[in-house]
Amino acid sequence: MQHAPDRSGTLAEFAALLTGAAPHGSDGAEIMIVVAHPDDETIGIGGHLAGLRGSRIVHVTDGAPRDLDDARAYGFETWQDYAEARHRELETALAAAELPSTTMISLGYPDKQAAGNLGALARELTGLLADRDVSFVCTHPYEGGHPDHDATAFAVHAACHLLRRDGRPAPAIVEMAFYCAGPEGAVLQDFNSVPGGECIELHLTEAAFERKQCMLACHRTQQRTLAPFTARVERFRVAPTYDFLALPNNGKLYYEALPLGLEPAVWLHAAAAAHEELGLGRP
Repeated sequence: MQHAPDRSGTLAEFAALLTGAAPHGSDGAEIMIVVAHPDDETIGIGGHLAGLRGSRIVHVTDGAPRDLDDARAYGFETWQDYAEARHRELETALAAAELPSTTMISLGYPDKQAAGNLGALARELTGLLADRDVSFVCTHPYEGGHPDHDATAFAVHAACHLLRRDGRPAPAIVEMAFYCAGPEGAVLQDFNSVPGGECIELHLTEAAFERKQCMLACHRTQQRTLAPFTARVERFRVAPTYDFLALPNNGKLYYEALPLGLEPAVWLHAAAAAHEELGLGRP
């Protein structure tokens, strides 16, 4: 799944769309945002969403693990009730950015289980990207922050590979900064270093920062998780070429310290099976 984008030109064009500096103006219709969970869109690009009313935001999971631990911790008896609550929180957050509910596309996979559905997820994203005139797809880096993040990254890269293999145009993949394990602890709202991974920092205006904080507050069930995300910048980079058949971040996985139920060997098996299922070449 290789690509060799003009990184500086791609980032400059993308930044112009986000900041309103594009030559002919834009409402963000050229951008599709593909994230793992309700609230990831706010962490990654929430400060700029108000200017992207024409964009589409795809959520891979419904935010509700089926083991019920999270649901019961927040006072819900069923995962369905918890998923519905998270959906309402998402609608409220996007309304704070003046985005209509039609912006959202939910694929509905169970939270914590995206890695078990890599092939199906990649094919769904291929169809969504083929049906829309999208120049940029914004998504997670492959950094071992959360297994659903890594699965989403895999599926986006695979979808773009499948489009190119069929002779169809594929968007540039732009990554948003989330979290991962660093040399001295967690890295929040920044990327762990990748050779050649040029990054841009877009500083939020005071109004944009306050709006983003309001959006984060709308995800009421997630306040403990979201509390550390207070950066006044949002960082983006053109996705590097990943080997999804190897563990990310040199095997240093943030999610190993979390009760997410995915062992590294399970990821490697799932990625290898999806590679074979989709007929992907190794980088």
